[in-house]
Amino acid sequence: MTRREFLRLLLYGGGALALSGCARRLERIVKEPVSAPTKPTRNWKPAYVILEEQGKFKEKVEQAYSIFERCRLCPRRCGVNRLAGKIGYCRAPGKTAVVYSYHPHFGEELPLVGQFGSGTIFFSHCNLRCVFCQNWPIAHEGLGKEVTDEEIAEMMLHLQQIGCHNINLVTPTHVMPNIVRATRIAMQEGLRIPLVYNTGGYDALEAVQLLDGIVDIYLPDLKFMDGEQSYRYTGGARDYPEVAKKAIKEMYRQVGNLVTDGNGIALHGLMIRHLVMPNRIAGTKEFVRWVAEELSTDTYVNIMAQYRVEHRAFEYPLIARAITVEEFLEAFRWAEEAGLRNLDERSRAIYSMYRVRS
Repeated sequence: MTRREFLRLLLYGGGALALSGCARRLERIVKEPVSAPTKPTRNWKPAYVILEEQGKFKEKVEQAYSIFERCRLCPRRCGVNRLAGKIGYCRAPGKTAVVYSYHPHFGEELPLVGQFGSGTIFFSHCNLRCVFCQNWPIAHEGLGKEVTDEEIAEMMLHLQQIGCHNINLVTPTHVMPNIVRATRIAMQEGLRIPLVYNTGGYDALEAVQLLDGIVDIYLPDLKFMDGEQSYRYTGGARDYPEVAKKAIKEMYRQVGNLVTDGNGIALHGLMIRHLVMPNRIAGTKEFVRWVAEELSTDTYVNIMAQYRVEHRAFEYPLIARAITVEEFLEAFRWAEEAGLRNLDERSRAIYSMYRVRS
């Protein structure tokens, strides 16, 4: 591990927990390999290239755009005609996507980051209204620039050209048709790196099923395991836990466990994020058990320590503080007790560091 890579781990891997000390101990831990990467089959191709070779990609684009006529891209099922410029719960401007920024990102999971970063495109607006949202100016207020599908394709090609290992689509749910069309346009111009669907988890099953054969890597959150908690903190989405679990099971059916190349760079598979929150609000114990029982103990899981009191979280007493070291240690211990074997390397290093201190 280079000094630069280690500093990235400290800055992005665990928020306040990682920055509090024991850097020498943590550096030694992350040098120790957890497991060897799974090597892909030779002559690997992105899923969307195979779909095009099968003659099915164009039809997928048409199917995706038809959903805009009576929007049901997410479980809120507003039913507005976005092709006619109507605006639903997500507040996206009709059928047009809004992009806040696009650039190499070095704060994502290590299999996505590699040496040259994850090619991240941040889409504005969101179909959730999390009161603790860390990107609320983008997700809630919609800061950014309206772009055409052709411009999104140009962004993808630029990120590939500068060496990014993948195209990382952040908050894609409400603009899925734009992404599908842009991917086909970019593919016809030479796009050949994995497509990462980086979603909050509140995805309609129909939309996820349509993405079969297009997305290489699914990167969903599973934020809450209890409907009342999700109702309170995600803009009234009481059905979030059940909806997200169904969507993630479909994602897993499509892509299976994470597959990497010989350098540990992600090519294909499911990676799940779960943010540890104060006072066990997120239901971490139930989450790790669900993954182990319903998916696989080899599922790539990131138990995240990055919770910060952002946006309106100060208004909610149970989440109006950072998590404690004890809460993170407890969460990671639950993951190990559930038998999860493919836990995020940065999170594992932070856990090991603080376990020694305690």
